[in-house]
Amino acid sequence: MTGARDRVLDAYETLLIDHGPGSATLDAVAAAAEVSKGGLLYHFASKDALVTGLLDRLRERSAADADAIRTAPDGAVAYYLRTSAPGGGVPGGVTRTYLAVLRISEGSSTGRTIREVLAEVDADAFAALRAELDDPVLAWLAQLVGDGLYLRTLTGTPLPPGLGVEDLLARMRRYLPDAGS
Repeated sequence: MTGARDRVLDAYETLLIDHGPGSATLDAVAAAAEVSKGGLLYHFASKDALVTGLLDRLRERSAADADAIRTAPDGAVAYYLRTSAPGGGVPGGVTRTYLAVLRISEGSSTGRTIREVLAEVDADAFAALRAELDDPVLAWLAQLVGDGLYLRTLTGTPLPPGLGVEDLLARMRRYLPDAGS
């Protein structure tokens, strides 16, 4: 069963993603989480505390995803690209949390902190790819390709007709010989 704190964060994510930061008032978050405002304030004493909670969630989910990248049986690059692509489904909800954080990153009083957390998330993924690829430029290239796929996931843009992640991986393996199968 999901605890009240997680329900509040889930509701906050949903409001941010579906309706934008302006709709994510404390009252709206409490109502969407089906908790009293006092219950919300027990876990998050202010809007800034709610943002901090969301950033902490992103850090936790990103760290778990970086571990999954490092230990993927088919290799870090293949895992990263497959889970970055539309329909790839990054485990642990990191995609939703990342998108919610992006929605509040501009115009927020905590914008610098948000950018720092997003940089940490980026560094976690890069380090996980570097564990497989010795060449830092190739690891960065793999990350950039995954980032492009992830952008398509976040925006709902499909892959080009007739092309899929496996086609991309097959071609990349010619250039990234250290990448897993």
